[in-house]
Amino acid sequence: MKIEIWSDVMCPFCYIGKNNFEQALSKLPFKDEVEVEWKSFQLDPTLDPNKTQDTIQYFREKKGVGEAQATQMLGQVTQMGKGAGIDFDFGKTLITNTFSAHKLLHLAKKHNKSNEMEEALFIAHFIDGKNVGDTEVLVALAESLGLDKEEARQAVTTDQLDDEVNQDILEARNNGVSGVPFFVLNGKYAVSGAQPVETFENALQQTYKETVSPFKDLSGGAGASCDADGCSI
Repeated sequence: MKIEIWSDVMCPFCYIGKNNFEQALSKLPFKDEVEVEWKSFQLDPTLDPNKTQDTIQYFREKKGVGEAQATQMLGQVTQMGKGAGIDFDFGKTLITNTFSAHKLLHLAKKHNKSNEMEEALFIAHFIDGKNVGDTEVLVALAESLGLDKEEARQAVTTDQLDDEVNQDILEARNNGVSGVPFFVLNGKYAVSGAQPVETFENALQQTYKETVSPFKDLSGGAGASCDADGCSI
């Protein structure tokens, strides 16, 4: 069963959703049959990749809210994070353009390490306060996962993976995805937002039952049939 997840590195609810989804999946007997594919999405592609902002400043300018209201909003997200096992540190978080980070994610996908890279990027951004638009930061993250340093540098500083990132973003737009996280379950169902563990668990079970589980034979036994080797009675 394939799960596609559209996400952005700067989205705290994507990190919460990831943790809740993984907790739900870990409880299910078919967890080893599930393939997860991370897809790129940019919440704010207009951000300058050469600049950073602190989170309060960004909220004030982008959302048009005061400092007190922005602080309150972030406090609520912090509490949600604790419920998902995440210690957000918005005092250190640096807001910047995430396109290069998505290119690194696509490189990791080629090496079957996209889930590990997604986690590493979230930790770097939300907990360690690193600039995930900075080439050296991204190369160091790649090295920490055993990826080649020069290959990573090429990936984030050239346009060789731009089309793959843009294809994900276009696919989201064509499917009407306007916010993240957004989960597509085996091409049949969708779950949007950082849902509770129980919601993910129920959705995964239903999807598996309807799209993966073997058909139940209602005939009461074998009858006359044909297969690749011929027909039998």
